[in-house]
Amino acid sequence: MRFSENRRQYTLGGLRRQDLMADPVAQYICWQDQAIAAGLADPTACVLATRQPEHTLRQRMVLMKGIDERGLMFYTNYHSAKAAALAECEQASMLFPWNELDRQVSVTGAILRAREEESDAYFASRPRDSQLGAWASSQSQPIENRDALMQQLGDMAARFGDGEIPRPPHWGGYRLVPIAWEFWQGGEDRLHDRFRYDPIDSGGWQITRLQP
Repeated sequence: MRFSENRRQYTLGGLRRQDLMADPVAQYICWQDQAIAAGLADPTACVLATRQPEHTLRQRMVLMKGIDERGLMFYTNYHSAKAAALAECEQASMLFPWNELDRQVSVTGAILRAREEESDAYFASRPRDSQLGAWASSQSQPIENRDALMQQLGDMAARFGDGEIPRPPHWGGYRLVPIAWEFWQGGEDRLHDRFRYDPIDSGGWQITRLQP
């Protein structure tokens, strides 16, 4: 009962059709900027959901690293479990849980690999220790203990010394190309405001209010 009785009211404001921009990318950027301005700990973090090769479902947190009219970018190891899932299904869903603002954004779409030059440019912008970590970790593979992981990191640090660290060939970006968006604003007594964006064949997006 201690879990079922844990509840609160959502009182941070409603969402009306006239509040929404015609373009979901512009609407998302507006909300993302507000999440950053509000001081959220990880405002670009989202839950990435995929269908696994064995047809189970899997979720994990990733960081959104860029957005434009082509879609939303994130980066990972191409040998990871998520990469194996994306190679099999080529579709995914991202959920941004901005709980402190009583907001969520979910977006579903096709997955494409980023161009090599895009991955190179982002990798070059990462802190050096993060670059070494991308080389050191065989993401999603078993390892005996933390000491073994740190040994791998030390080996990579010795390998590259003080020189430039190139992007690993097994690491790079993906772009989620949206086919549907939903913007959610919490409301009192669970009467939340939900709006879905669906593409129109002639161009643009149709906006539909959904019941909570």
